[in-house]
Amino acid sequence: MIEMFGERIVEAGRLPLFGFFAAFIITFVVTRVNVRLIRSNVRWLRNVTAGDVHIHHVVFGVVLMLVGGVGSVAIPDAHVRFELAAAVVFGVGSALVLDEFALILHLSDVYWTEKGRASVDAVFVAIAVTGLLLLGIHPFGYENLWFDSGSGSGSLSPLYAAFLFGNLVLAVITLLKGKIWTGLIGLFLPALLIVGAIRVARPASPWSRWRYDADSRRYQRAVRREKKLRRPLIRGKIWVQEFIAGRHDLIPPELMQRRAEATERARLRRVARARRRAAARAARAARKATPGTPRGPVTGGEGRTETRARRGALARTHRGTASRMRTRAATRRRARHTEPEEEPPPSERPRAGTSG
Repeated sequence: MIEMFGERIVEAGRLPLFGFFAAFIITFVVTRVNVRLIRSNVRWLRNVTAGDVHIHHVVFGVVLMLVGGVGSVAIPDAHVRFELAAAVVFGVGSALVLDEFALILHLSDVYWTEKGRASVDAVFVAIAVTGLLLLGIHPFGYENLWFDSGSGSGSLSPLYAAFLFGNLVLAVITLLKGKIWTGLIGLFLPALLIVGAIRVARPASPWSRWRYDADSRRYQRAVRREKKLRRPLIRGKIWVQEFIAGRHDLIPPELMQRRAEATERARLRRVARARRRAAARAARAARKATPGTPRGPVTGGEGRTETRARRGALARTHRGTASRMRTRAATRRRARHTEPEEEPPPSERPRAGTSG
């Protein structure tokens, strides 16, 4: 085992990659154990907070990735130990970041919900890709087809260029058919891309929406394969994820506590509102029973009701006064128009029996 490690890892120059791989897996396992213990309300473990702000471990992961990435670039090539240390730091930070990949994707704390399974998927993809690279499997082909050995410029060989283009096309088709794992692993094992591109697409994939009708035979065959083959595999994958990372379909205790507090606050508001309404009704009933009771200063809902009543009475008084004034003015105008003409004095009256 030690000889194989020295031959396949150390002599092949993959020691920093191995450090990254080991640090990534260990950090992910330790982080998941830690958060599951916190979720179980273990007394000696708590979330990291700054006042009322919950600091997620993705923050520490970003800082460690920055330190490890800059360190790997700044370290000279001859210092293998420093490269290994930088790769380990980068692996720790990457595990912390990908463990909360769903939080970054949805910009919400969905760690223990159904959407939180995207974080575990991202971690599994990173482990699979890094493991294949550690085994010496190169994406899109083989190392001896990379450069044209006959040319001194180090350009891509025509054979590898055609091979690379074909694999890229097959990978895009496979991903559009909804086969994510087949497309990703097929980058390292091109035979899987051929199988994924030939077989029918998944029913909910973009390829199925674009090219399959709902009544076509291909769509019906895709639905049958989804029920018989993919759903049992998905259930198995979810079981493995929950065994490693915990269940993601339960409401977290923090969210349950916040919901309970919000429910209690809403109940108290309803009770206080009902009490104010009852007090206002009792005050109105008391005023109706004793109409001569002087009104004193009131507060709360009763005060607001009293203020509205006073304003209404004052407005009615103003309207009545204005109406009476208009009525009186109209009466005077009618009286002026209907007054009889003044009777002439007796000296100017015509005498009886004489003509004017």
